[in-house]
Amino acid sequence: MQGSKLKGDSGGTRARNRKYARIGIIFALLGLLLFAYFVKKAGPAEIVAGIRRLGMGFLLILAISSIRQIVRSLAWTRCFEAPFRLRFRDAFAARVMGDALGNIIPLASVAVSEPSKAVFVKDRVPLIAGLSALAVENIFYSLSVALFVFSGTATLLMTFPLPKALRYASLGALATSSLIVPLGYFVIRGKWKFLSGSLGFLGARGLARNWMLKMAPRAQNLEERIYGFYGRNQTSFVAIFALELLFHLAGAAEIYATLRYISPIPPTPLTAFILESVNRIINVAFKFIPLRTGVDEAGTGMLSKVLGFTTAVGVTLAIVRKARDIFWGAVGVALLLSKGFSLGHVGKEVAEGVSEAKASPTH
Repeated sequence: MQGSKLKGDSGGTRARNRKYARIGIIFALLGLLLFAYFVKKAGPAEIVAGIRRLGMGFLLILAISSIRQIVRSLAWTRCFEAPFRLRFRDAFAARVMGDALGNIIPLASVAVSEPSKAVFVKDRVPLIAGLSALAVENIFYSLSVALFVFSGTATLLMTFPLPKALRYASLGALATSSLIVPLGYFVIRGKWKFLSGSLGFLGARGLARNWMLKMAPRAQNLEERIYGFYGRNQTSFVAIFALELLFHLAGAAEIYATLRYISPIPPTPLTAFILESVNRIINVAFKFIPLRTGVDEAGTGMLSKVLGFTTAVGVTLAIVRKARDIFWGAVGVALLLSKGFSLGHVGKEVAEGVSEAKASPTH
């Protein structure tokens, strides 16, 4: 009976993933059209010239980008509680593989990519422990993103005259990010049962009743693990949050280094900081588009012009970031294959692994 439940759960997950993939393909095609439009508008010759100026400097960009992979992997390892511990090298490999999987299966970065990281290390730590630590790390990351976006957009609004559309968008990002940090604090401090409570509320009103009521106690278990970590490990908070902030600072350093190569106008740390904060917004808002194709070029190109660069420099910067992501995606795929995961069945293996966690005892 239990096996049939697992099979049904994984089958439903696979069906959802196929649906996400089809929708993702549509968004990918739209993104490619937008990409082609902005490349043509910026001038292909100028973009190619910028990429040539970068040349072997791309190795420096990859080296800086590795810092981002390293610090978030370290942050994840610090979110485990005794007796469970995850080695850095296992966390690093799982993170790179999970991110690659998110790019392979468009629109499934949250549904598949994030849980997959815990599935990839379930031979090292219990799956529920990996998922709980991953959830804690993502909370820290989300709060750091909100703080970074708030700082960047506030600096942009106070420093540069903006077109009306960009000003409204910046004000919206500023208002949203200013709410996330205090809201996150009160949710964790008050131990709000927002996940299990929502599932119970919806189930009691007949919306997918059986599934909602079945998932509510499991969601409650996850909430208890997250809030338990808060209560027992407050001394670790500063170190974890510092690692998350280092992730963003490395992103600003990467943009600064790229602009030093590709732009005839020298960048400043301030412009690199603003560009990275806006890049965080693009990453969050358009995560469902593979590699943020098109929207990254559009957003970075327009903002670069405001900051005193050319549109072509902004589009080139976005393309270099894509090349960086493709590099890490290739590393992730290589790791997947070296560890015996079949690209054709990895989504199924992740779905079955998460189903096992859902079916495991709550304590």
